[in-house]
Amino acid sequence: MRVAFIKMHGLGNDFVVLDGRRHNVPDLTLGAAAALANRHTGIGCDQVILLEPSDTADFTMRIFNSDGGEVEACGNASRAVALLHGRDAQVETAGGIIALSPTRNGARVDMGKPRFAWDAIPLDYPMDCAAMPVSWEMLKAPFAVNVGNPHVVFFVADSEAVPLDRLGPLIEHDALFPARINVNVADIRGGIINLRVWERGVGLTKACGTGACAAAVAAIDKGLVTSPAHIRLPGGDLQVAWQRGGSIMMEGPAAESFRGTFEWSDFA
Repeated sequence: MRVAFIKMHGLGNDFVVLDGRRHNVPDLTLGAAAALANRHTGIGCDQVILLEPSDTADFTMRIFNSDGGEVEACGNASRAVALLHGRDAQVETAGGIIALSPTRNGARVDMGKPRFAWDAIPLDYPMDCAAMPVSWEMLKAPFAVNVGNPHVVFFVADSEAVPLDRLGPLIEHDALFPARINVNVADIRGGIINLRVWERGVGLTKACGTGACAAAVAAIDKGLVTSPAHIRLPGGDLQVAWQRGGSIMMEGPAAESFRGTFEWSDFA
């Protein structure tokens, strides 16, 4: 059978969206998701997004990284889905219910409240999550936070000087992180958080919405910036607002690239 898809992106972080709310989409296996995401033999994307009906929200959003692994949250995909949906929505994700609102140039997303407890990240054993007593070469004392999915944030003098392509996978797969981890390196110049992200199950990415949320929460909590925080990623800029005890509000652009169909048996 042929299945329709929509190719979208948020700041260059790109997605293949399968809308199972309106069209019949067969069961999406991890292997099929990885095959669709393959940039050489598939459609190509960082994440495959499957929209389905929900009993508790307007609809469900399932998120599969390019390695086929299903994850809890994706901020950039949330903005893209808000643009596709075209109106306010409550969306069920594996990381909890989030609220989407399309804007003139993209979307605003209520990502929910961050979680700071060691077992909510999760870590393998208890420690101070605001300044973890661990290091990987020049990357030391990260801030750990769960913003729907798990992140560590390292504040450094120059984020561009960090060999994140080498250190990112080492940290992602460290035994300290039983669910693996997203790795963020950030520097702050002129009040702007410059951010690079090694995304769990994807690798280096042009933009990571949950990474921007994690970096903003960490920087605001440490008193390095005030809310709303301005986050600059390789693919563009996001605004993230957060006050202690409250939800994270992320705002930024998203766009549709093209639409098409594929033969399901080619990827199943």
